[in-house]
Amino acid sequence: MLSVVIITFNEAANIARCLQAAAAVADDVVVVDSFSTDDTVAICHAHGVRVVQNAFVGYVTQKNFATAQARFDHILQLDADEVLTPDLTAEIQEIKTNFAAAGYTLPRLTNYCGHWVRHGGWYPDRKLRLYDRRLGRWTGHLLHERFEVTAGQAVGALQHDLLHYSYTSIAQHLAQFNHFSTIGAEELAAQGRRSGWWQLWLKPPWKFFNQYVLRRGFLDGFAGLCIAYLSACSVFVKYAKLRVLNEQRNQQPAAAGSPGSHLL
Repeated sequence: MLSVVIITFNEAANIARCLQAAAAVADDVVVVDSFSTDDTVAICHAHGVRVVQNAFVGYVTQKNFATAQARFDHILQLDADEVLTPDLTAEIQEIKTNFAAAGYTLPRLTNYCGHWVRHGGWYPDRKLRLYDRRLGRWTGHLLHERFEVTAGQAVGALQHDLLHYSYTSIAQHLAQFNHFSTIGAEELAAQGRRSGWWQLWLKPPWKFFNQYVLRRGFLDGFAGLCIAYLSACSVFVKYAKLRVLNEQRNQQPAAAGSPGSHLL
């Protein structure tokens, strides 16, 4: 038996497509929604799936919470903008009859503004999404969460693609990188990291060169150029935000009674 687990926030544009495809493998579906203000919850109810609402405090916390809501120990975790292909559906149905590993990675094929991206480091973009919750847990920081299996457990690899409908417009990509660069800067600041000039000058062009040239993003045409350029911009903005965070913290007055403070 397999539970499909999805976390959502304002995913009315995507969730129906995700649920329709997931129904072919799911014996249980639970959507953990962080109080969407659009029709996400209504669409989920129309598809007959369970909805649990829980305030979002981070991807790791939310995915561990969602995993705990599943009825069955074997879980397929999906994002609302992801869709199972028929071939992947058949592969998962076969795994259900013999769940031999603690988890399985899935290759993701991403659609960017109508173009399927196969270069620039965006493919196969393997993610461990099919797992036994008794043999691992979600870990990570504010970003880059991952399901980590218990040491010594086997991890398998599925062969067919999970479709990922990412950005439908450049404006959406810009809004998302602004959001994620803020989270990334806060994560680095929490780790005590600082932003030097070399990071602002060198990391962005290296990001572009790596994605567009070394990883052949140019083969994806206009989409590859946009992805590489905006990824480089995102790196610059993240370290710029980190620099501002560090400066703001340095400018905060010392607490009363702490070293360097003066009581009159």
